[in-house]
Amino acid sequence: MLSSQQQIISFVADRLQSKTPVWLCTIIKTWGSSPRPIGAMMACTMKGELVGSISGGCIEEDFLEQLRDGTLKQQFEAERKPFIVRYGETEAEQARLKLPCGGQLHVLVEFIEATEVNVGVFTDLSSALENHTKISRVLDLSSGAIFADDQSNENAVTLDDNRIIHSLSPMYRLLLLGAGDVARYVAEMALALEYDVMLCDPRPQYLDNWDVEGVETTPRLPDDVVREGFSNPYSGIIALAHDPRVDDMALMEALKTNAFYVGAMGSERTSAARRERLPELGLSGDEIDNLRAPIGLQIESKTPAEIAISIMAEVTAVRHGIG
Repeated sequence: MLSSQQQIISFVADRLQSKTPVWLCTIIKTWGSSPRPIGAMMACTMKGELVGSISGGCIEEDFLEQLRDGTLKQQFEAERKPFIVRYGETEAEQARLKLPCGGQLHVLVEFIEATEVNVGVFTDLSSALENHTKISRVLDLSSGAIFADDQSNENAVTLDDNRIIHSLSPMYRLLLLGAGDVARYVAEMALALEYDVMLCDPRPQYLDNWDVEGVETTPRLPDDVVREGFSNPYSGIIALAHDPRVDDMALMEALKTNAFYVGAMGSERTSAARRERLPELGLSGDEIDNLRAPIGLQIESKTPAEIAISIMAEVTAVRHGIG
């Protein structure tokens, strides 16, 4: 499974490698109610192959219509450089495109030709995202030249001296510990939220009866799994086993990393007991302070599905810098 950004960048890289030029649309500004955020992308070939989204479907239809009648190609051939299309500037257009009230979008449109340089740039972008490394796509608006920059940028899109810097984030990953009902619901919700999900449980009697399509499972020791694949800012570790032999083994490694989220399920009493045990595993007080336990937003959750909702709500909030 790929994130939407990774899927689009990979699509462009693949098409360029096969000598097929690609139209790439990127939202660079929004006003009012916008169906998609700044930085959202859509890619399309001249044959109508389309991946990604910049609206709920209305603008995509308008784009494809202009592609069919040649309007877009004519504009590019006249200017020979990227251009910006402004959607929703009038009430009539908002109604025609079914944009939310007051919504406006500025969409950067590029025609990316299958040159050796462009193939190299998008191959590098795709490779960086696949390796969970943040990277930026930099576009010179006057010439259309594109290059990759490994400097991180907090803003999704930045306009800088006739250049547009589009920050691309790798797919976020979640490691779930413990094959149980809560883990099943958490995994399903995480997949819907475009996380790459792995479940780890070294207890065969649990793992053998657990399966969620799209989730990799492993019986390996949790600390090894954390160390090898979940020790970066795009990783989260969630202990759900209710078994210290599984949960604590993962936490003793996870709390030493810069993972964006480390949490353990349990009551206040269980969490207090866990914090008393963790120093025995070589963790410092500062490292233990990074543990979120009990996990989940307080919504009076009782069932496994409700608990999973509270957990993924908290994970989402932390990912976006809230809480």
